[in-house]
Amino acid sequence: MDEIVIRTAGKNQVVNITEEVQRIVEKEMKRKEMKEGICLVYVPHATAALTINENWDPSVCDDFMAALAELIPKGKWRHDKVDGNGDAHVKAAIIGPSVTIPIKDGRLLLGTWQGIMLCEFDGPRERNVIVVCR
Repeated sequence: MDEIVIRTAGKNQVVNITEEVQRIVEKEMKRKEMKEGICLVYVPHATAALTINENWDPSVCDDFMAALAELIPKGKWRHDKVDGNGDAHVKAAIIGPSVTIPIKDGRLLLGTWQGIMLCEFDGPRERNVIVVCR
């Protein structure tokens, strides 16, 4: 098991972590002398999430975050009375805390345009991302 630490810069942000995860996959698969397996990527935070989406055109991530902001607006949740981030909790719960990717020939088996994205909904913060290869 490995860990990546990401420092987000904005309240709502999408961070492409594909290269960092791929480096871990290569290291772990070489260490285990394996070519195929599975990679679990998990974020242990209640206001962050992980998804796989296009990583070439940054407008895709902008559209994704805009759609979530429209669907899950800020300021209307009971939890907002506690610390003002009710929308972040709802967004993170819907998107989810993990992604699982097959590994083939020691590489993540992602589509041509796909990347692994950390979704920050309550930043800026330091986020831990757990990566497990089996």
